Amino acid sequence: MADLFYAGDLYASFTFILDSLHRSPVANVRLPLGGATPWESTAATLEEFRVEVVAGTPTTLCALAERLTAAGRTLPDVELLFFGGECLFADQLPLLGKAFPNAEARSLGYASVDAGLLGEAVPGGDPRAHRAFVPHTAVEILDDEDVPVEDTGVAGRLVVTDLRRRLMPVLRYPAGDRAEWVDRDAGVFRILGRAEEGVRVGPVSLYTEDVHDVVRGVDTAGEITGLQLVIRRQDGRDGLVLRLATGELADRHGALGAAVAAAVLAQRPAYTGAADAGHVNPLTVEWARHQDLAVNSRSGKLVRVVDERPHS
Repeated sequence: MADLFYAGDLYASFTFILDSLHRSPVANVRLPLGGATPWESTAATLEEFRVEVVAGTPTTLCALAERLTAAGRTLPDVELLFFGGECLFADQLPLLGKAFPNAEARSLGYASVDAGLLGEAVPGGDPRAHRAFVPHTAVEILDDEDVPVEDTGVAGRLVVTDLRRRLMPVLRYPAGDRAEWVDRDAGVFRILGRAEEGVRVGPVSLYTEDVHDVVRGVDTAGEITGLQLVIRRQDGRDGLVLRLATGELADRHGALGAAVAAAVLAQRPAYTGAADAGHVNPLTVEWARHQDLAVNSRSGKLVRVVDERPHS
């Protein structure tokens, strides 16, 4: 198994995965490549050792897939793509399928450095579904008034209480994600994305997950492999830019971008009203390659919201 996660600077996934594999009852060969290795070297190692399992963040896996696809290469020996650290969205699967034609994408589990293990992956077709580690931890989903959500399908902030820790208690620790119950009695929840991954442009608020849903509905051919919400300021007003990633930049994407923008505005008509009133700049679309999307310099995770406004 190739470990493409990151290490250092208080980021624990690389060592955590290697340590977990070391204790696994299933015999395995561990290749500690890391996420900062040049893609050519990573690809060569995966080919040389005919690696069957690759683990990393979705951003790392997609960046590698885009490089491989652009070079006309595939890795058919890979059977499992284990991801963690961030959500894997449906619009990323077509890109992964091109580079890893025989691989299934599955969650390694849900955890954080501070709160430890938060949930185990649930078998099935939804890679974002996880089950709480009962009775070791207690997972709650809270609404905007910090009241626990009881109903299925209602989004809220996920918090966890560790029932084992005594020296440094973990009580209702905010995991930083939005989630919803799939089966509350069984402790099964679905991760919806980062809780802070929303933007407010003038008087209008948007969540990245909502925009992702719109993109998936419009992009039926799976041409869009990544999305970032970019806030820019021009002529004294803020504006929203939809940065859409694709494997190949082409003129034909203009119609798709226009369709996506129209669908987003249809869902948030208040943005059109604010633009017409001169409160914000009109919504625009820009295209980029997945490898050019902004990522966190420390963890390598995709930054879903990019604020390019001057702060001085």
